[in-house]
Amino acid sequence: MDREKIGALLRQLRLERGMTQKEAAHRLQISDKTISKWERGVSLR
Repeated sequence: MDREKIGALLRQLRLERGMTQKEAAHRLQISDKTISKWERGVSLR
C-alpha cells in the first residue's frame, strides 16, 4: 500500500467518525500538522 492510499484511508476513517484533524491529533497526542501530512501522504513517521 502506498503513502497516498494510506493517507486516503486515514482521512476516510477520521471523517466517518466525524472528527476534525485537530480532534484526531488531540486524541493521538500529536500535532494537527502531522495528521495533515499523513493524510496527504507526505510523511508516515
